Amino acid sequence: MYRLLYWIIKSTDPYYPMEEKYYFSIPESKVPRIVIIGGGFAGLKMARSLRNAAYQVVLIDKNNYHQFQPLFYQVAMSGLEPSSIVFPLRKAFQNQKQFYFRNAEVIKIDSLLNEVQTDRGWLAYDYLIIAIGADTNFFGNQMIADHALPMKSVSEALYLRNKILEDLETALNIHDYEARQSWLDIVIVGGGPTGVEVAGALAEMRKYILPKDYKELNPEEIDIHLIESGPSLLAGMSEVSGKKAEEFLLEMGVLVKKNTQVISYDGRLVSMKDGSMIQSHKLIWAAGVTGNRISGLPEDVIVKGNRIKVDTFNKVQGSENIYAIGDIASMVSDDYPYAHPQVAQVAMQQGQLLAKNLIRKTKGREERAFNYVDKGSMATIGKNKAVADLPFMKLNGFLAWLIWLAVHLLSLIGVKNKLLVFINWIINYMTYDPSLRLIIRPRVPKKV
Repeated sequence: MYRLLYWIIKSTDPYYPMEEKYYFSIPESKVPRIVIIGGGFAGLKMARSLRNAAYQVVLIDKNNYHQFQPLFYQVAMSGLEPSSIVFPLRKAFQNQKQFYFRNAEVIKIDSLLNEVQTDRGWLAYDYLIIAIGADTNFFGNQMIADHALPMKSVSEALYLRNKILEDLETALNIHDYEARQSWLDIVIVGGGPTGVEVAGALAEMRKYILPKDYKELNPEEIDIHLIESGPSLLAGMSEVSGKKAEEFLLEMGVLVKKNTQVISYDGRLVSMKDGSMIQSHKLIWAAGVTGNRISGLPEDVIVKGNRIKVDTFNKVQGSENIYAIGDIASMVSDDYPYAHPQVAQVAMQQGQLLAKNLIRKTKGREERAFNYVDKGSMATIGKNKAVADLPFMKLNGFLAWLIWLAVHLLSLIGVKNKLLVFINWIINYMTYDPSLRLIIRPRVPKKV
């Protein structure tokens, strides 16, 4: 009815020109349609939890694969191939009835018509699930955004791998010590799990790989700087884990600098608020995330960090059929006055519960409010070095490292991916010499 009235108004208003719409070719169904935007941890978990439910499910993503973000840094450090941590979304749902995938990028939401516009057409929905995740947060500093190296996608991780290897090749041909340093030294901004894991992986590469591959270079010339604006590393974890992670990194030769804010980077010179500077052609930015924006939602539902304000059922404020889950959702509660942490466990638990609630809706049963079950936090620093905050204890060292390996291996999608990662980890553990240090440059064919 709303859609019909909308088109009547548009067709009779001379100042409101008609626009031609192209709709996705998806079969009409007698059951309600759920449209999920985003195939990350939240969207994927929800779509899989709706298997055999009385709904038609349409998943939209700008990529045709799911990315396992916790292992991006291992791709960037030449520890894993990109293909081993991604999984085709169509393959994940081959046996799921009433499921459709569309490879497209959503442009805007039309909540009046219950439709979404993408770069490949329009799509109507009965329920809309926004699971678009988050991207790198440069905190409004455009200079840093233009020159820093983020790591929020497989393609960015692969680019970082290329950059590290290319700069080593460049350094081989520079005889002047001072000039060579800027190509060798690496700066990492952000002392969270990503920054700590990258710093540890780089330290191991410097110790074990460079002497084998780059015999002409002195590994001791490479300085790895980890810069954190706060007073401790791993701020989201316990103080014990933060201190132990710092201890591990210092033992590995990483230069840790806390209470220091990076204010500018022009591609060669890193400037800090305290006046200190570091010359480097590589600034890896792991200092925070911000929600991806989507047009069509009221401004008053967008809160700090570009997150979308939702109630305890993940329903977007002021809406009856639009939900947000995962990193993009901001659900405030007594236990989480600043909303839930933007981690995979929150995303998967929200996706699973929302799927169950929508199934309950079809059966006339009462929906359940979201209650996050914190299963713990972990970070790995290197071989036999990790920290883990578990609900019942805090661990560090070899046992924490084994738990980290097991959890991440089991969380991967696909038996083949699990096997490939496991084999690569065994080779890396035994030899410290994976054969993945390839510079792969994408080439655009010339137009005929």
